[in-house]
Amino acid sequence: MPFDLATRLAERRAAHLYRQRPLLDSPQGPLVRVDGRELLAFCSNDYLGLANHPQVIEAWRAGAHRWGVGGGASHLVIGHSTPHHELEEALAAFTGRPRALLFSTGYMANLGAVTALLGQGDTVLEDRLNHASLLDAGLLSGARFSRYLHNDAQSLAGRLAKANGNTLVVTDGVFSMDGDLADLPALCAEAKQRDAWVMVDDAHGFGPLGATGGGIVEHFGLGPDDVQVLVGTLGKAFGTAGAFVAGSEELIETLVQFARPYIYTTSQPPALACATLKSLELLRSEHWRREHLATLIQRFRAGAEAIGLSLVDSPTPIQPIMVGDSDRALRLSQMLRERGLLVTAIRPPTVPAGSARLRVTLSAAHSVAQLELLLEALAECWPQLATVEEDKGNA
Repeated sequence: MPFDLATRLAERRAAHLYRQRPLLDSPQGPLVRVDGRELLAFCSNDYLGLANHPQVIEAWRAGAHRWGVGGGASHLVIGHSTPHHELEEALAAFTGRPRALLFSTGYMANLGAVTALLGQGDTVLEDRLNHASLLDAGLLSGARFSRYLHNDAQSLAGRLAKANGNTLVVTDGVFSMDGDLADLPALCAEAKQRDAWVMVDDAHGFGPLGATGGGIVEHFGLGPDDVQVLVGTLGKAFGTAGAFVAGSEELIETLVQFARPYIYTTSQPPALACATLKSLELLRSEHWRREHLATLIQRFRAGAEAIGLSLVDSPTPIQPIMVGDSDRALRLSQMLRERGLLVTAIRPPTVPAGSARLRVTLSAAHSVAQLELLLEALAECWPQLATVEEDKGNA
């Protein structure tokens, strides 16, 4: 029988991999209403707490009053409005590059950049733990596709030695499920020796990293000659939506001409660009947000170590608690939820088999007191989880 979808779904349920959408009935923030219940959330990517900022909301409202609520058409037809153009210029200045190009989503930015730059006869080399959008982009490009060992410059060097045609090294800046940083200085050095370009998707780095929030490239003191293609998303630390690619004049013009996800998509609402301009201003001027976030990260890691939790070496707001078994991760997430805390369990295929985890994400909007509530709950639940496992083993 074709399309036996019921069996596929049943198998996913049996493997404790079934996903369900929580229904959010409040704005983003530390305190949310989900599935009819008030919860303290530690699973949003709103790292700087700008998604519900009054000034950003007002900028969107004023933008909608001035520009309406729809983009109307693609950028190349009649959809490229003044707010879009101003935002692109501001993002170019922010990243220190000649130009930037807006996309409607991060997935589209990655697909558009890789497929516009590469084709048959070329080579794309990607970190094994790259985001799904980067992996899909590499596969769809038609180029020879190979993955190097996670954050391993020597593994990359071996693959670069076998590369043909135009070669693009692609990596996340901050790996979204582990929170660790790409070793960009080493990766860029290897790429430069082989005349390869480097593309970095810094979706989770912009905002938290860098002296001015400029992300992992600023964090490591690198420039356009090191990272030729720089991608950022606007739905995380910026608190709005969409994405951008920043780079040289020739790169951006090439994407305008050849990036299908850009050419054949209606532009984002101009009012959204107005809101993002305001959030970019706040990101750059309100340094206390990054400072407070850094304090929360240090406190969480110290508290988690005292409890005996297994963490990843992450200096970012992404602080996964490694659990291993999917069923066990779901139980720990449920135990926290019963105590009024929302922390999502991340399971395969999003992460490798045997590495299920609770992905704690911190925001500048969290207070120290709220973080202490999380640590207190984890200190109570973690030993109980081990006791449940022991009881199951003796049953």
